[in-house]
Amino acid sequence: MERTVPTTGSEEIRLYMRTYYSLLRTTDEVQIKTLVGTHLGMDSLLHPKAREKSPDISAFVYCSLRLPSCIRQTRLVVMGQSERVFARRGYPNVEQWQPVSVPGRRRRSFFDGDKTLAAYVASLSDIDDLVPILTAFQIEWNKMYWRLHNSPVSRDLETLVAEKRPLDDALRTRLQETLGISAEEFGRLEVIWKDELPGLLLDISRQRKRLAVRLLAGSQVEYRKATQRWWENIAEHVPVNLGERPVYFISSNPHSVVNMLSGFALRREEELARFVQEGDDERLRAEYADIQTHQVPSSRENFLYYVLKKYLRTPEGEQARREKRKEEARCGISHIDSHHVFDVAAQIIELRNLRPDWLDPRLRVPGIENLAYSDAVILNIDYPLGMGAYHILSQIAASVDTLRGVYILGKAATLNGRIGDVMIPNVVHDEHSRNTYLFNNVFTAASVRPYLVYGAVLDNQKAITVRGTFLQNRRYMGVFYDEGYTDIEMEAGPYLSAVYEAMRPRRYPRDEIVNLYPITFDVGIIHYASDTPFSKGQNLGAQNLSYFGMDPTYAATVATLRRILEQECARSGDRAA
Repeated sequence: MERTVPTTGSEEIRLYMRTYYSLLRTTDEVQIKTLVGTHLGMDSLLHPKAREKSPDISAFVYCSLRLPSCIRQTRLVVMGQSERVFARRGYPNVEQWQPVSVPGRRRRSFFDGDKTLAAYVASLSDIDDLVPILTAFQIEWNKMYWRLHNSPVSRDLETLVAEKRPLDDALRTRLQETLGISAEEFGRLEVIWKDELPGLLLDISRQRKRLAVRLLAGSQVEYRKATQRWWENIAEHVPVNLGERPVYFISSNPHSVVNMLSGFALRREEELARFVQEGDDERLRAEYADIQTHQVPSSRENFLYYVLKKYLRTPEGEQARREKRKEEARCGISHIDSHHVFDVAAQIIELRNLRPDWLDPRLRVPGIENLAYSDAVILNIDYPLGMGAYHILSQIAASVDTLRGVYILGKAATLNGRIGDVMIPNVVHDEHSRNTYLFNNVFTAASVRPYLVYGAVLDNQKAITVRGTFLQNRRYMGVFYDEGYTDIEMEAGPYLSAVYEAMRPRRYPRDEIVNLYPITFDVGIIHYASDTPFSKGQNLGAQNLSYFGMDPTYAATVATLRRILEQECARSGDRAA
């Protein structure tokens, strides 16, 4: 059979990766400046203005969303798989440092309060993600440095920061002109950095950024040890023996599955409606009114799930926050946070303890009462990054009694659709293994279409699993687009490599066409489009309201949970008989 994907990628991207992996073998620090040349030569789609003298604010914003704010002071980023690795290599007690987080990445990180940031890495994908982000950030920082350093506007900025005054319109305009950016671009910096923006720009004006990185351990053994510790933490804290239970595995997020199975938000509609009416978000009030009067097709349930997340973060939501975990425990839902290794939270859901009257109405499948006889559980995890998916699913497959299904829900870029569309692939090319996986996706457009309001559902798609978000350029993507690949993401390939090992007596192959059709359990993959790299479309985070994100997320979740419940109700009905 001929390969369905080209065997060669972008040599510029490969050169960049070879460069930083060869440098990271050293036990010493690696200066980011040594990577700038190969980074520029890559012509990344995420960094289109890297070679230009004017700042690429889109790239800088992207990096800012994926780096903690302490990156302003940071000089050295050290990467390790566990606190033991950090301690062995001269960084004891990193978890007593200041914990730091970012909105765009779940990576456990700690700052020493001076110039060192410790970042946990779960696989090579974290390196493929973090190193290009640091490089792009330094490139754009230094572009702005040359424009701000010793400029008149920097002296006024220093006065403003010293006096703790907010930016005024006059200084804002002068900063835009000095940086050579538009008002819209400056506004995006203000949205991301908020009150820290004047201090950030002052830091930029004072000194060039000279970041360095150090990989403390890079062996496969260390990644496997970290994954094993992650699993041991789960096994220790769940109320059931997962080695004796059938498992439905879901990789999604920590909220949508639990929201739909517990019904917590739906039982508190009056409380949440009062929060919306008394709040200062006019758009939420208008949206809720339109839903109530059927002026918009938006899902009432999805709206309440979205409001609940906001409500639980407020002081008035404190009582609900305490009650939420208690009520979830009553219907068989256990939460396990990650400790001492990478940041992947999990939930264990005992299907026989679910309360049918609490379920989201879209999940009340025929025979739902049969769940009382089920011995199966759902293991839902907050989806990992790249090859971390392979390590995690391999560990789970080796540790549970039986896998009854593997279901993957996540974001992807689309080359032929729009933001908010849903893509369902049955072919996945994995850039890690160079394999092309052919499989029977249990989902079709008919699985999702009834529950999707705003987007389109595209099934029979071909997906490509890339090494990193920056590790793509127009030529690289164009080749795959010409071959019919339209769905670009980071986890499906590694997951399918683990699925292969769950059905075959050997490690996954390399550079082959792999037929997974004989598999004996469900495999379902649903992606929703969050980016359109071949156009100037916005990403999900730039939308005014969250329904472009909520709608496909919950449509995919409904499809997944209905599939599990239908399968298990049929099995449990046989057990009951």
